[in-house]
Amino acid sequence: MLSSFKDYLTQKALVKEKDVPFYLKWVSDCYSFLDTPDSVVLNPEQTNRFQKYLAKTHEDGQVKQAENALRLYSYYLTSLQKNASMKSSEGENEWNLLETQTREALRLRHRSHSTEKTYISWLRSFRGYVHDKKPSELTNGDIQDFLSSLAVEQKVSASTQNQALNALLFVYRHVLEKEIGEKELDAVRAIYKRRIPVVLTLKEVHAIFDHLSGAQRIMAMLTYGCGLRLQECLSLRIKDIDLEQNIVIVRSGRGNKDRRTILPESLKDDLIAHISEVRGLYDQDREKGIHGVYLPGALEKEYPDAGKEWGWFWLFPSKSLSVDPRTHTVRRHHMHPASLQKSFKVAVTKAGITKQASVHTLRHSFATHLLEKGYDIRTIQELLGHRNLQTTMIYTHVASKNILGVRSPLDA
Repeated sequence: MLSSFKDYLTQKALVKEKDVPFYLKWVSDCYSFLDTPDSVVLNPEQTNRFQKYLAKTHEDGQVKQAENALRLYSYYLTSLQKNASMKSSEGENEWNLLETQTREALRLRHRSHSTEKTYISWLRSFRGYVHDKKPSELTNGDIQDFLSSLAVEQKVSASTQNQALNALLFVYRHVLEKEIGEKELDAVRAIYKRRIPVVLTLKEVHAIFDHLSGAQRIMAMLTYGCGLRLQECLSLRIKDIDLEQNIVIVRSGRGNKDRRTILPESLKDDLIAHISEVRGLYDQDREKGIHGVYLPGALEKEYPDAGKEWGWFWLFPSKSLSVDPRTHTVRRHHMHPASLQKSFKVAVTKAGITKQASVHTLRHSFATHLLEKGYDIRTIQELLGHRNLQTTMIYTHVASKNILGVRSPLDA
């Protein structure tokens, strides 16, 4: 602090160069006498105490010089604090603007609300990491350091680190308009641990279904029977179920891609009864003049009344109305993920299953059981909606049947 005060004395306070060492000495002696950090602005009582102490052994001219030095130092510290406060306020405004622009960029590209929340959360974490830096001052090295800190200090998983990377890449490229190359992202990477997925036997799957009822039972059976992700199941619309062709259309799945998967024949009767109940809820909403359901992309602007059509209604609607977090419109949304997750966890316990099974385990079981029955790996890849075949190949490690048809030499 005193070294920068020295520059201030010569450049702005116009103190003679020969007097500068004395000014620094008086300030240093004062703070040592008071046993106070030199970054603290002293009050009049503290400076008076030092001056009285100094007057006992020093001449009046020296005491006067010390008084002037302390007055200049007090003004210098106050100026620094004001500048820091102004800089902090400017930085605060820039970060708030960046967050708003990131939300707008995400919505412009029709990213989901959950993606928006995740990306904004990582942006705030990044802001806390870079401290006083303004968004305009950010460099590619800041991302490197942040990702490295996640791996080294917080010891996050590889998938969590990749999620943070994707969020910050989006902000840099689409909001800050800064391009980042692969070499510039040479951060310390979290260790990737390949986990074999938990898979249920067919007997265990049906044991869980026996302890579920109502819409939760149908959702669980559909998740297993079609190989769906939980969010894909919840997001199904009435028009996505083709009872004649035994097809389920998954729209805007992972990677924002549509795909088709099989509809179990054994689930048709239950689905027909369920859809009949849902129709009653749909008619009730129309009678009360409730807003139509949420529509993806720009469909709501192009077709304002489409959300009120039966085909767009949720296959698994929530029993209560909710407020759209983006438009603040009161409408009916699909069931909350926790609805099935809680019921599924209870059913697993009641079935006496000790495996760490979740709703997603049903999707793993779907793929594994098809593989065990001899279905082509490429077909399973399409049904699951995997972009990379290597992702689907993980199920070859958990299939109980020897799908390769290899015979051990010991059996010869």
